[in-house]
Amino acid sequence: MALLRSDIADKFIVDRTKRHRNSDVARAVRKTRDRLAQRPGTLAFDRELLRLHAHAMTGSATAIPLLVLVIAIAGLLAGMRGEILLWAILTTTCYAGLALIAHRVSRMEIAALDAPSIKRGFLLGHFLAGLGWAYFASIGCGDCQIDQFPIIKAIVLLLAMAATALITSSLRGVLIVTFTLPVLVYGFTVGGSLEPVDIAMAALLTLSLVFFAYVAGRLNRSSLMLLSFRSEKDGLIAELETAKSMSDEARRRAEEANLAKSRFLASMSHELRTPLNAILGFSEVMTNEVLGPMQNQTYRDYARDVHDSGQHLLDLINEILDLSRIEAGRYQLNEEPVNLLYIVEECCHLMELKAHNKDLRIVQQFEPELPRLYADERAVRQITLNLLSNAVKFTSTGGEILVRVGWTAGGGQYVSVKDNGPGIPAEEIPVVLSAFGQGSIAIKSAEQGTGLGLPIVQGLIAMHGGEFQLHSRLREGTEAIAIFPLSRVMEVLPALPTRAVAAGGRRR
Repeated sequence: MALLRSDIADKFIVDRTKRHRNSDVARAVRKTRDRLAQRPGTLAFDRELLRLHAHAMTGSATAIPLLVLVIAIAGLLAGMRGEILLWAILTTTCYAGLALIAHRVSRMEIAALDAPSIKRGFLLGHFLAGLGWAYFASIGCGDCQIDQFPIIKAIVLLLAMAATALITSSLRGVLIVTFTLPVLVYGFTVGGSLEPVDIAMAALLTLSLVFFAYVAGRLNRSSLMLLSFRSEKDGLIAELETAKSMSDEARRRAEEANLAKSRFLASMSHELRTPLNAILGFSEVMTNEVLGPMQNQTYRDYARDVHDSGQHLLDLINEILDLSRIEAGRYQLNEEPVNLLYIVEECCHLMELKAHNKDLRIVQQFEPELPRLYADERAVRQITLNLLSNAVKFTSTGGEILVRVGWTAGGGQYVSVKDNGPGIPAEEIPVVLSAFGQGSIAIKSAEQGTGLGLPIVQGLIAMHGGEFQLHSRLREGTEAIAIFPLSRVMEVLPALPTRAVAAGGRRR
């Protein structure tokens, strides 16, 4: 049973039972768009601001209580007893309650935050802390030995307002809620003395409250901008993740399709070649009348047609397999020193019969004494035969094919095959160079082809590090040039002197 499942999984490479991911991708994009559409004042932004305020309160939970503790110790040292202790206990308790609320909010999921109720809770906690500062503003120091005690109270209130403005800037209105009552109490306390310094300090506290409220508002806008930028950053990251998931999915499907294609070709090549070899063998036996003469000429013609068709189909299968191996990077080059002149001349000789049947003339222009190339002889032969076959196929009767072999300007070697056929329009050259692509004029005026010859040539030349060029003009002909680089040209070894050769022969 396990073997059966493995065979099925191997046969159907692309798993169609998996849920399609387009719906997930669309949902992720929609969620990202919604997040980018959030603006200050919305519920999501209020939750983010409350979370920022909770983090700020948690991170600075000891700052203002430490200030309260320092003031209480200083008051005790100055002779103040019960009132300063009671104030310190009440104020520290209020800030401890605020810290507990902030800690609970910071641990909650952001989607579960009830923004209005939590905001009211924070404002109520800060108002209670403000009652503690109002009590501090009402404390007198008749028995202590501190001169200008109202000025010291004003300085302490200024420090507390500054610290509160910095810490609670994420939540609008906290400073006003906390210190409006303490400033009023301070003004009421020092208002009866009519001392210019006390009145000036009351006015300074009032102006400071307005100024610090303005500063807190600016910091609140900065927090909003920070949240906006973070939201946009998160949205861009989500977009990138979505695009990456889509590209990964497309790459996975492409790899699966390529694997399925490779396995299909490997399987079908074996399945097709086995009966084709039998068809070619038996049709050749019948054509050559090995087992005895055939009386009917029609049967002999049919046997010849069967053999030619089978050979054509076998060539087609070989071309498809060669192209698939080249594209997959599995074509192995058997590199050795080869003579380009000899290979091209031999290929021209092989194509002479086919050219003669169409009354075509093959003209050879070879530069003499070219050094050897370090290349795959089979690949070079296939390149040349494909170019010659295309030229013979697309050249009209009575035409001429010019074959040239020589040096390139960069020191490499080239093979050029030029015909005077119908040519290729400039816009169709990329089509011709693609797999199974054929030009419109060529389809109408030439034999049936697979469109694999030039892509195979292009792939084999690229594997040798060379370059393939195709130049064509409509109704003037086409020139195909296969260029092998300088790195493939082998150096010519110098000839040994005659005396050294003779001496070596005598020693042997």
